[in-house]
Parts: sequence; structure tokens; C-alpha cells
Amino acid sequence: MIGLPGEISGLRCSRSGCRADATWAVNWRNPKIHDASRVKVWLACDEHRDYLYDFVDQRGFPVAITPAGVVVDALPDAVGQNDSP
Repeated sequence: MIGLPGEISGLRCSRSGCRADATWAVNWRNPKIHDASRVKVWLACDEHRDYLYDFVDQRGFPVAITPAGVVVDALPDAVGQNDSP
């Protein structure tokens, strides 16, 4: 069955080997190859949310955490209020 936009249905954490349901979205982009409108998303369970955030943040990429299913349209170089875990 097709779900409603923003509805969480069977989403799994993006951490390698994790089979847990995702409740968070780690939204990021590589500013060297993508403009602010190209947002990539890794899904995260509660346990791996900070791990995935730190992985991207340590590389200096713009990153923001939102609840899974929340769409982020753009990530400017100066990330706003959702940029910390």
C-alpha cells in the first residue's frame, strides 16, 4: 500500500548492519559538488543518530537532523537551528 507523504512505514536505519526502525533523518550535502538545494538523507535510529551526524559533520558538510519524514528543501553553508543533535 502507498503511504501518505511524511508517513513512516518500514524505514530502516542507514547505519551499516543496523536493522532498527528509523525515527530520525540526517540531512546533508557535500558543498564541493552540490548546491544548497541538493539534500541527501540518511535515516537513523535513536542509537545511531549522533554517529551518522558526527560522520558528516566532521567532514565540514552542512548537516541538519529532523524527524524521519520531514522534508528539508535546502541546506545552505551556514546551517540554521536544526544543525545539532
